[in-house]
Amino acid sequence: MNKPLVIHWFRQDLRLSDNPALSAAVSQGDVLPIYILDDKNANEFAMGGASRWWLHHSLTALDASLTACLNLYKGEPLEVLLELIERLDVTHVVWNRCYEPWRMQRDEKIKQTLKEIGIQVQSYNASLLWEPWQIKKPDGTAYKVFTPFYRKGCLKAEMPRQPLPRPDNQAVYLKDDKGQALDGLNLLPTIAWDEPFKDLWQIGEDKAQSQFFKFLEEGLASYKEGRNIPSKPFVTRLSPHIHFGEISPNQLWYGVQSVADNEHVDHFCSELGWREFSYSQLFVNPSLPTHNLQSKFDAFPWREEDTSSKDSLLRAWQQGKTGIPMVDAGMRELWQTGYMHNRVRMIVASFLVKNLRIHWHQGERWFWDTLLDADLANNSASWQWVAGCGADAAPYFRIFNPVVQGQRFDAEGDYIKKFVPEISLLPKKYLFSPWEAPELVLQEAGVKLGETYPQPIIDLKASREAALEAFKSLK
Repeated sequence: MNKPLVIHWFRQDLRLSDNPALSAAVSQGDVLPIYILDDKNANEFAMGGASRWWLHHSLTALDASLTACLNLYKGEPLEVLLELIERLDVTHVVWNRCYEPWRMQRDEKIKQTLKEIGIQVQSYNASLLWEPWQIKKPDGTAYKVFTPFYRKGCLKAEMPRQPLPRPDNQAVYLKDDKGQALDGLNLLPTIAWDEPFKDLWQIGEDKAQSQFFKFLEEGLASYKEGRNIPSKPFVTRLSPHIHFGEISPNQLWYGVQSVADNEHVDHFCSELGWREFSYSQLFVNPSLPTHNLQSKFDAFPWREEDTSSKDSLLRAWQQGKTGIPMVDAGMRELWQTGYMHNRVRMIVASFLVKNLRIHWHQGERWFWDTLLDADLANNSASWQWVAGCGADAAPYFRIFNPVVQGQRFDAEGDYIKKFVPEISLLPKKYLFSPWEAPELVLQEAGVKLGETYPQPIIDLKASREAALEAFKSLK
């Protein structure tokens, strides 16, 4: 008797280990592993350029893990699934859940349609420690503040499930000759902007595991404080791997606890909790990417400017040419690597929305296109947090001073020197604020403000005061 044919639909779970849906598929029959690129339903939330680059290489790695049996398609997923079901006599379809509002709406329609024609459909949780509808206050409402969400909600709930092993070697994966070639998905950019990425990142499940083990050996013991120093290797650099599901939060959660039990482990797990909090916010507030959670900010007097002008403040920020070294270092790291250290993300975001008073939407969109780890929940919640309009947000009057932040978290200037090399010969005293350096000091360092490095595009003190005045107008 032939085994049932089961479609496993890969999405943001591009791994074999700890993959609940894949494990279920293997236990039910022979497996047709598929990936469908869906830009149609995504609309404005279709993946940005950096994410598409990562996806291309992640699919390559996944295909190798599946002995070249990953089947690729693009278009409307329901139409793809119905065609496969009819042509190949599929009986089961399984997938791991995604939590973006557009995906949830799409998946519910697909599940209902397939069940109506007699297909057995099941979905699983492979990307969150807790379901976003699971963590609630005692009165049944959603938490709006992180600490009680994590300490009273998550840590008091049922513990996350233990990671699952890879399916055994008896699993049968099938190839559909009518699938797309990877190049047919057109994921790679048409400009060579991504050229440096391939030397900086190793992509796929096995590489994610290797990176995690490296962090456990070299970074975890200094994590709590060291994670704020952008020039040091005390962060995981796993965020793109996590977003695309090359490694699961369950593997991280139990992985760190297997090697230590200290303040660094607790802090690492709480950072995973922040990711859960972002997904909770997005689930409760589907308009999180586009609308202020605090509606009073709808009347905030954002700066109006021609963002297409070569002299626009937004363009200077995007290009790392603001004349503020810590900001410019962060924006150049982003462009050159597809990544930015988390501490620096807060600095550059605060500078955009408070010193420049440019709407957080502009920053969110730029990050969406240029970050390899661009994630709808994290990106939206984080920008609203910095802008002061989100849940448990930083108060609007908390304005990061990029000079002070640089002096505190890049004390030796190593980060700035790496990404803003044209000012690297300045004495440390002036490295974070070169406009304060005497002319002779600038000359000796080979710096000519306005030529070799920009003059500041805005006065930090005056712009801070203007931002606070703008905030007062909301009262």
